[in-house]
Amino acid sequence: MFHRVLIANRGEIACRVTATLRTHGIRSIAVYSDADAGALHVRRADEAVRLGPAEARLSYLNIDAILAATRASRAEAIHPGYGFLAESAAFAEAVECAGLVFIGPTPEQARRFGDKRLAREAARQAGVPVVPGFEGADDAALLAAAQKLGYPVVVKAALGGGGKGMTVAGDAGELGEALTSARRVAQAAFGEGSVYLEKRVEHPRHVEVQIVGDGRGEVVHFFERECSLQRRHQKVLEETPSPGASDAVRAAMCEAAVSLARSVQYRGAGTVEFLLAPDDRFYFLEVNTRLQVEHPVTERTTGADLVWWQLVAAAERRLVATQSEIQRTGHAVEVRVYAEDPAQEFLPQAGRLARVAWPKGEHVRVDAGVETGSEVPLHYDPILAKIIVDGPDRATAWQRLAAALDETIVHGVVTNVDFLRALARDPELAAGRFDTTTLEAGFIERYRDVATAPAPDLALVGAALAEARGTSAGSARRVPDPFDTLGTWGRA
Repeated sequence: MFHRVLIANRGEIACRVTATLRTHGIRSIAVYSDADAGALHVRRADEAVRLGPAEARLSYLNIDAILAATRASRAEAIHPGYGFLAESAAFAEAVECAGLVFIGPTPEQARRFGDKRLAREAARQAGVPVVPGFEGADDAALLAAAQKLGYPVVVKAALGGGGKGMTVAGDAGELGEALTSARRVAQAAFGEGSVYLEKRVEHPRHVEVQIVGDGRGEVVHFFERECSLQRRHQKVLEETPSPGASDAVRAAMCEAAVSLARSVQYRGAGTVEFLLAPDDRFYFLEVNTRLQVEHPVTERTTGADLVWWQLVAAAERRLVATQSEIQRTGHAVEVRVYAEDPAQEFLPQAGRLARVAWPKGEHVRVDAGVETGSEVPLHYDPILAKIIVDGPDRATAWQRLAAALDETIVHGVVTNVDFLRALARDPELAAGRFDTTTLEAGFIERYRDVATAPAPDLALVGAALAEARGTSAGSARRVPDPFDTLGTWGRA
């Protein structure tokens, strides 16, 4: 096992990886940009290395700087977290060429699954059903293929993820514009403008299977997660088990995911993603060759520490347990707390967090990258934390989620917490009646007023602070929290 591991990331995932390293006596090395010099992940790690004077948003993408930091800290391995370079085949290759261990898949596996066209071909060869599509580059061929597939079709970027470059065309007249738009976005986001077509599956669910492989052909799964509640192809809430998958579909999906991973002797943690149609047919979507943001719901229901599984697979080329030893009990659900303004099209926010209080309890877990006093920069993804709750069944887990969100306090920047409270209490969502189109099809508009935090009354804040300062320490009356008087904003 490693003695020293560098975490090539920031925020809550860097804090999360550090926690597992500390549990197992492995020294953690953080890296940071100038914008993150005082960040929580820097203070949580055993050591920290500055990534140099590069522009803040580029620092965590600077392969040479990260390798230099690894050598300077004498780390043996690099954990990429998620985002930034986590799925970069070039980064994985550079790490291995430097004589270090990349805690993830091989460069070839990252390259194969990073190109969705190659990933579809790998799925077909493994006998996994794929969405009907076409992968030619010529516009005339794509137009002809769309006619054969039948509209609507989806134009997708061949590289990258996060829904970037994904455009729906309802007819031939829309396809030309969709191709141009998707190529432009893909070129800007991934440096490669290649696209392909897929037949649009109407009203699907997005269901994914967590797998870990030892790099020698042994692969296990940790069951499935439901990720259908998305906004602009970005996940908002995830849960396990999926309320939309029958036992038979669930078993078939897990078997398909393991078969695909075994066919390439997959190494490390990964997620095989599927679209589940209303008729119970499922189709391969993509493979994420990294730890997912939503991995804690799997950990809460299986008891596994997936970061530890990653470390063991990378260091020792073995699995921590056999498939029969991996059992799932209960239900878990996760939401992502973002510094963003629902009233302004979820525009990212920045600033200093004046007060932060996360929910606590036996059935609550919070993976946070900030605390009171933290600065939220505009350079990075605005995720602040993830709130995960579990229960013996789905209804209990959702009730506990609503209660946990009521206890959540973040002052200083506008957040999506009120939006999440509305989501957790929506009767249709709580009953499991949703698909990937639900949040875009009226939900956000329906709850916009609920999810919009009013601006603070600064005079009221000043008066409350003055009252708090004027109350003696020996008074029997509780010293008031000035934020208690601010209504919705005070809890947002």
